[in-house]
Amino acid sequence: MTSLEIAELTGKQHFHVMEAIRKMEPAWAKIAESNFRLGSYKDANGQFRPCYMLTKTECLYIATKFNDEARAKLVLRWEELERADVRRKMADARCLPEPKKILALADEIIGEGLRMLNDPAEDTLTATQVAKTFNMTVADFNAVLCDMGIQYRQGGHWNISDNLADRDLVRLRTHVSYSLKGEKKVKVYMTWTLNGLRYLNSKLGYPNF
Repeated sequence: MTSLEIAELTGKQHFHVMEAIRKMEPAWAKIAESNFRLGSYKDANGQFRPCYMLTKTECLYIATKFNDEARAKLVLRWEELERADVRRKMADARCLPEPKKILALADEIIGEGLRMLNDPAEDTLTATQVAKTFNMTVADFNAVLCDMGIQYRQGGHWNISDNLADRDLVRLRTHVSYSLKGEKKVKVYMTWTLNGLRYLNSKLGYPNF
């Protein structure tokens, strides 16, 4: 994937993406013992401009500097590219894999992407898990937090209130599933960190641990 495509995918200026990659390249070169590959593209005026051409591993390394939404777009784009590659290979009857191999390959692609995407939320708790600590149903728990102004519902899922967004109380977790027809369904939902649980304990009148 080129740095130009990364910029378009994440809604960032290309020169900002190039600058971020240049700053991260020395650390990568030290550990991986290789530099990022440079290429070029034609701009709107037909002039050749430099760009980076990154492997998946290099791209996901760069994505660690992005916010959650941009990183999610990048991971899901790589999943789409790899699935397209699988379809191309399957179109060749000479290398058509067995059904079990197809499923194994799909699981590997999806699993790797989700592990990267959900790594920040690995040790967090779902609303259902937190609700149980307060002897509530998840519906009552969400309603109480909404009434207290701690969270609000928008776009079909719960969001932390804007004034609490920078306190590391919650993180996003992504779940991907497929229908029998192979249609992908992506669900992003909020989970609570240890800091978040302490905050809720104080607000709901429970002693902190």
